[in-house]
Amino acid sequence: MSPLEKLFGRTAQQTVLEYLIQNRGEINYLSGIAEGTGLYHSSVARVLDPLLENNIIIEKKIGKQIRSFYLNEENKAVKLLIAFYTEIRSELGD
Repeated sequence: MSPLEKLFGRTAQQTVLEYLIQNRGEINYLSGIAEGTGLYHSSVARVLDPLLENNIIIEKKIGKQIRSFYLNEENKAVKLLIAFYTEIRSELGD
């Protein structure tokens, strides 16, 4: 059980956010996020929208159909989330 799941329970949005934090610095594809989190493709697509709207993640389109996503590490809220995640992970463990 992940540290965030221990504290807040498991939600699709939290699961995706945690996956992106763990894979920061990498470009992630919708299908890769779904596979990495064990969530359905449609669930991932649904929870990405609020993260995009709040500038937590950035989307880049590759061609006409491929969507890629990465954590917006310049965003102050993202910096705080990463710091919180790092601290809580060290306190509670994986």
